[in-house]
Amino acid sequence: MTTQIVESTELIDGLMTLSEYKVIKRNNEITNYNPYKIFSAIRLAFIEANGTEFVKAESTLSYMIDLTNQVSKSVLDMEVIDKSIDIESLQKRVENTLMNNKNLNDVARHYIEYRYKRALERSNKEPNETISVQYDSLRPFDKSPLLNILTQLSSGLDSIDVYDILNTTHKQIFNGITYKELMQTVTLTARMNIEINPEYSTYASRIMKYIVTEETRGYYDNTMYCNSDINFDYSTLLKQFIQMGVKHALISDKLNDFDLDYLSQEMDVTRDEKLTYLSIQTLYDRYLIHHNKKRIELPQMFFMRVAMGLAGNYGDNKNKKAAQFYHLISSLDYMCSTPTLFNSGTCRPQLSSCFLTTVSDNLRGIFSAIGDNASLSKYAGGLGNDWSQVRGQGSYIKGTNGESSGVVPFLNVADATAIAVNQGGKRKGAVCAYLTTWHMDIEEFIELRKNTGDDRRRTHDMNTANWIPDLFMQRVQEKSIWTLFSPDEVPGLHDAFGEKFAEMYSSYELLAKEGKIRSKTIGALDLWRKILSMVYETGHPWITFKDPCNIRSPQQHCGTIHSSNLCTEITLNTSSNNSPDDEVAVCNLGSINLVNHMLSNGEIDKEKLQNSIQTAIEMLDTVIDVNYYSIPQAKTANQKHRPVGLGLMGFQDALYIKNIAYDSDEAVRFSDECMELISYYAIQASINLAKEKGVYASYEGSLWSQNILPIDSLRNLISYRKQYINVDDSCSLDWEPIRQNLKKYGIRNSNILAIAPTATISNICGVSASIDPSYQNLYVRSNMSGEFTIINKYLYNKLKKAGLWDKKILADLKFNDGSVQKISRIPSEIKNVYKTAFEIDPIWLVKCGSRRQKWLDQSQSLNLYMAVPSGKKLSDLYQFAWMSGLKTTYYLRTLGASNAEKSTVNDRSLNKVSSAKACSIEDPDCEACQ
Repeated sequence: MTTQIVESTELIDGLMTLSEYKVIKRNNEITNYNPYKIFSAIRLAFIEANGTEFVKAESTLSYMIDLTNQVSKSVLDMEVIDKSIDIESLQKRVENTLMNNKNLNDVARHYIEYRYKRALERSNKEPNETISVQYDSLRPFDKSPLLNILTQLSSGLDSIDVYDILNTTHKQIFNGITYKELMQTVTLTARMNIEINPEYSTYASRIMKYIVTEETRGYYDNTMYCNSDINFDYSTLLKQFIQMGVKHALISDKLNDFDLDYLSQEMDVTRDEKLTYLSIQTLYDRYLIHHNKKRIELPQMFFMRVAMGLAGNYGDNKNKKAAQFYHLISSLDYMCSTPTLFNSGTCRPQLSSCFLTTVSDNLRGIFSAIGDNASLSKYAGGLGNDWSQVRGQGSYIKGTNGESSGVVPFLNVADATAIAVNQGGKRKGAVCAYLTTWHMDIEEFIELRKNTGDDRRRTHDMNTANWIPDLFMQRVQEKSIWTLFSPDEVPGLHDAFGEKFAEMYSSYELLAKEGKIRSKTIGALDLWRKILSMVYETGHPWITFKDPCNIRSPQQHCGTIHSSNLCTEITLNTSSNNSPDDEVAVCNLGSINLVNHMLSNGEIDKEKLQNSIQTAIEMLDTVIDVNYYSIPQAKTANQKHRPVGLGLMGFQDALYIKNIAYDSDEAVRFSDECMELISYYAIQASINLAKEKGVYASYEGSLWSQNILPIDSLRNLISYRKQYINVDDSCSLDWEPIRQNLKKYGIRNSNILAIAPTATISNICGVSASIDPSYQNLYVRSNMSGEFTIINKYLYNKLKKAGLWDKKILADLKFNDGSVQKISRIPSEIKNVYKTAFEIDPIWLVKCGSRRQKWLDQSQSLNLYMAVPSGKKLSDLYQFAWMSGLKTTYYLRTLGASNAEKSTVNDRSLNKVSSAKACSIEDPDCEACQ
């Protein structure tokens, strides 16, 4: 400010005095609280912004008095010791008061500028000392435009210290810094405060959004470098974006056929406020289309592009459909899977998420399958390969009169292929190999992820899963013998399940005893222990159960389910021969954001949920028709069966909203309630589509055609298992209308429901991933976008409301690795709700999973957390999962992989908890690990 702030001013009537309060100066001198000094500072800021004559007006005088009193009232709300407030805190109160009042941006900026200048004077540092910034040319650093932007971006946020952000940034920049580096420094400075106050996540997201907007806007009109128009409505760029994307072959020219003026008006750029910092950073790093390393689309343009890509086949109605799809995903009520977000509206719209294949038992078939893996992975598909049909080691090879080397060497090749084809450079290729428990090579297979042994017989990146028949689990419980076979010597066993498998397997055991076929016997419990020891040591193989997947499959008439997918939630049948009619199973995924469908009273907004699901199922079904298929077998299967997989995310957040602990009967009941609703509305939506467009091609003969719903197939499993199952099969909704409509209209999709991990799309939506419990209440998450401080906003709000949030609580959280259990100040009722994943008995995760599973025609990516694993605990847990009717499990996550840095609170460079690891091995590129 050009005018020095005076120490006193003539008495002003109406100023609120706090006679008992003291102010601690920077030199530790204590003086009486003086509202006149606050008034004087505000008055001078008004003069700088509006001129001397403006402040003489009676209305302005009254306004400035009111602002001064707002500051004093805020002081009364502070928790201070001996009614003493330090000068910095008081000045922050003035700053926040100015910023939180409408139309005072310029006044606030001048006040902040004054504080900034005074701080520099105290540190004997000139504001522009030898610092120049590389814009389009080298220019002296001018803080004023940056200060103006940062002040505007903090509008409506109560606790943002713009002065601190600017001052810290200035200390960190260097002479010759580029403008991009300058803005990155600003973002990082804001990001460091997220752990102190989650509001800084919103502030950092606004800064990041501004930076991205500048980059994109500059691409089109060369305007950037602290443009003061922070509220730029970039919907006006949609037409330019489509034209530019088509020109450079980045998006399909079909998007030019839409009414771009209409869709520009439908775009709502204010929805960017829904995005957290991690959301925007993730979109920037992974999803927004770029040209010459510059992003040419912005978040709402991105959502619209995805919607347009899905709506292209709707003829004259495509513009309204695009708007309908856009509003669903841009509101974050539902989110498409990553391949759909990557590729919708592009020249190669490979939108499907998962591909399941069965590898044939011949050399041509094996390498054809590996080649298909490469083609599918190129466009972001996740892969599940069934290798159980390939003959075991030592088997006879007729063509060469030699012996087979078994499955494992080929898996090494498949592993290398997944790494070589890294999904277009956007994320690492990912594949999971499945092998059944009776296969001759199972003992070597379960050791594939070990770090010791012959490297040629190891797969250090490929995931592995054990496809376990019920008969094996029964023999584990009975502690009886298990027999291993090579599939070429036991024809039909690969495709059999249930009672047929048990009968066929027993007959082959008799032949083996007679020496008519090659076999190996092992104690079932001994093999089970070997499997679990590898799960504990390497995180693999995942434990998946063959019979419940097949007995409950709606598509039993079309073949056998031989495996699940990369993340164990998809259960679709695949061809097991090498005929021209081979099918590669395909699933198209998306997830409902449960948080956005919760009412303030903790109940589910059923009407909104129903509407969201109806549109979501239509979007998923549309993927099948507009999809680009890199191999013909995928197109054959997808268009014949039309499977989709609707899931959910934000389950843990919903429990926080309801104030329910994950390890409780209430959480189990809520798992049941919300999944039944989602299942009900999803099946209803697919029936509605069948009424409009017809049933899927292979409908006749399916369980659907027999009016058998998922809850009925659960009862079929109960009947088959007899004493080896303990599940709840109750209903709370009236399913009779669904049965009547299904009988009348049929259904559009062979499979409808599957719960995926939602690792990345939950970042976009700013909610907890899938059905997982909270990993920690405070930690740093690592992924391709860098490291991000994550604080449990629900816990923060709960502690703040209780008057418990302070630096001591933050330090305690860090020391205790994000756990609240050992912090004595926190009440037990809060501790109970905010247990971390490793503080919850994993039995409760299985209980919740069992209640969800009964409503799913497919499966769920169910991670299991165990703080201190042991052989007995693991055996009990996985046997309980099998007895609870689960079809699959996913990662076993162990506490031994995590380590907290217990550092001081004041040193922000060290002020963090170490990155979380998702399983017993470190895999930062894994979608689930994110």
